[in-house]
Amino acid sequence: MAEELTYAGAGVDIDKANRLVDRIKAIAKSTARAGVMGDIGGFGGLFSLNVEKMENPVLVSSTDGVGTKLKIAFLTGRHDTVGIDLVAMSVNDICVQGAKPLFFLDYLSVGRLDEDVAEAVIRGVGEGCRQAGCALIGGETAEMPGFYPEGAYDLAGFAVGLVENNKIIDGSGTQIGDKLIGIASSGLHSNGYSLARKIVFEVLKLGVDDHVSELGRTVGEELLMPTRIYAAATERLVRDFEIHGLAHITGGGIPENVIRVIPDSCGLRMFVDSWEVPPVFPFLQRAGNVAEAEMRRAFNNGIGLIAVVPEKAADEVLDRLKGMDEQAFMVGEVVKRPDDERITWIDSDEFKVCR
Repeated sequence: MAEELTYAGAGVDIDKANRLVDRIKAIAKSTARAGVMGDIGGFGGLFSLNVEKMENPVLVSSTDGVGTKLKIAFLTGRHDTVGIDLVAMSVNDICVQGAKPLFFLDYLSVGRLDEDVAEAVIRGVGEGCRQAGCALIGGETAEMPGFYPEGAYDLAGFAVGLVENNKIIDGSGTQIGDKLIGIASSGLHSNGYSLARKIVFEVLKLGVDDHVSELGRTVGEELLMPTRIYAAATERLVRDFEIHGLAHITGGGIPENVIRVIPDSCGLRMFVDSWEVPPVFPFLQRAGNVAEAEMRRAFNNGIGLIAVVPEKAADEVLDRLKGMDEQAFMVGEVVKRPDDERITWIDSDEFKVCR
């Protein structure tokens, strides 16, 4: 008689998946906000839009992942922070358009479902949603046997926010003379990890448990530092100030992200040494012999978000951010577009003159 085959025997355990849904219901409930309808576990997440007081509401959406930072989670066995990164990468992208985050969905794909690991990942997603003020209203956990190495998984996230049409921030109001206010990052965030891992693990041959005195923590602790979520800061800035542009500093660094909210007729003058650079960046630069231009493109170098503001409001914006316990710095200004490079980096002595 032929062997009786089952889905579980082929590597997909539906019972495990059902138990996981029950385990994460409390996490989702802890992120609930006005508009959430029902519980997770249905065919789709429901959210009621309260737009009666808005003349022309616009939904803003974004999707992203965590990238090879996940490999650090695999190496350390710590899985409760990458979910924060997942939320941050999408939520920050909608916040910089002036939108208020409403809800979030996640996609977790695994080779073999480990309920404890999956719950830890979703706990991080829940924490990220709480920081962002949005609701986790659904997601998907896909068990895909034979698709990933043992212990590996992948993550994707999807955020939706809401903004009044005439309050969308797209950089079109940026003018020559505007100042650039940078808000500090918590470290690498979720970009440049392919280069960072090559330097740390191949060049320096360090392990995740090795303590680095220059960093004041282990390699794993540094590389798993969660991405900052700027939802609260951007909401208050947009509410109280004239903000011409906002840029989330991710892949491509400052050069390729700030330019996205600067009109073609404008250029940027960036002030080198005008902000505090976390130790991880000079550590990686020296160890990997990375050129300055490459550092600026691969990493955020200590600035996670940049606001473009009128010159007259710059000092007040700085003070407000510091009052919100954000580290904020005057990092540059908008100038007439030069003939060659759109971004000019000036050294600290010139910076002092500019101020």
